[in-house]
Amino acid sequence: MSFKDLNTKTPAELQEELLKLRREQFNLRMAAAAGQPAKPDQHGKVRKSIARIKTALNQKHAGGKA
Repeated sequence: MSFKDLNTKTPAELQEELLKLRREQFNLRMAAAAGQPAKPDQHGKVRKSIARIKTALNQKHAGGKA
C-alpha cells in the first residue's frame, strides 16, 4: 500500500487497517515461534506498512490542530 493511497483514507479507516496489520504481525510472530516460518520478507513488509499508517495518522492528527 502506497502512502498516497493512505492519504485518501479517513482516520477511522486507517485505524482499522492498522489493527488488521498488527494482527497479521502477531500471527507471523506466533507462526515463527511455533516453527512454521512464513516468507522471510513478510515481517519487514508488515512492519513498514504499520509505520506508513502511523505516519499518515500522525500527519492527519497534526493537520487538524493547525
